[in-house]
Amino acid sequence: MSTDYQRAREELGRRLRELRVESPDGRLTGTELALRLGWQQSKVSKLENGRQTPTSDDLRAWTEAAGQPAAFPELRSRLQGFESHIRSWRRQLAAGHGPVQETWNTVVFNSDTIHVWGSASVCGLLQTADYARCVFERYADLQNAPRDADDAVRARMKRQEWLYRQGKRLNLIMWEAALWSRVCPPEILAAQLDRLLGVVGMDTVRLGIVPLDAPLPAFPGNGFWVMDDRLVIAEDWHAELWLDDAETIALYRRVWDTFAESAVFGTDAQQVIARVRRSIKLP
Repeated sequence: MSTDYQRAREELGRRLRELRVESPDGRLTGTELALRLGWQQSKVSKLENGRQTPTSDDLRAWTEAAGQPAAFPELRSRLQGFESHIRSWRRQLAAGHGPVQETWNTVVFNSDTIHVWGSASVCGLLQTADYARCVFERYADLQNAPRDADDAVRARMKRQEWLYRQGKRLNLIMWEAALWSRVCPPEILAAQLDRLLGVVGMDTVRLGIVPLDAPLPAFPGNGFWVMDDRLVIAEDWHAELWLDDAETIALYRRVWDTFAESAVFGTDAQQVIARVRRSIKLP
């Protein structure tokens, strides 16, 4: 969890404690507040000590139980402020992958130049529909999310229109390991690699592959996107990180540039993809 995020959560917890202690009904103990709310006392403790992220409903209930409902807008604003940077999958996927993909569409269509480091799977802007469906189904199982793969695939395919708009540029570096990742049946992976072979040389795409035997300047880590040097989106198991401070964006661009030094492009990249494609044994 990021230091900035944890600090913001702790500050919110301190504010919650203030509201409890300064209740117009008289100083409330954590146990008394928990009884009013019908919560376990441990939840009150975790929220006050920044060990749990409250929901908006939690904040509303807290302010009402503490006799200070006027403080709710302030607390909600604080929550929205730091959660805009840490977007938990649990909350994002409550309604399925479709709405998440529509949010991504808005961000992508508002960008002109995108730099992507792909360490585990094919970039969504270049996925085939069948490959994308496999990805969504795997993650729906993992996150216990609603299974709305059809809606999610349609949204992701719509996003690929961005590649054919004038003035757009995708700079994609992939680790070769992502090409081997068997997240789908062999025939779907083969078609996906054929798709990658076809985009090498597109005017709007610069595709580089870091071969498995290439020296790695850093650990591959998780994949990330840099949007116009104004926003970084990095994915972790528990959440997406949306990072917009200049120093962090510059760091991710340095990481991308460093991996690009180990990548091959053009016909050399095609040769790597073709080698993986030939290894796939189709039924």
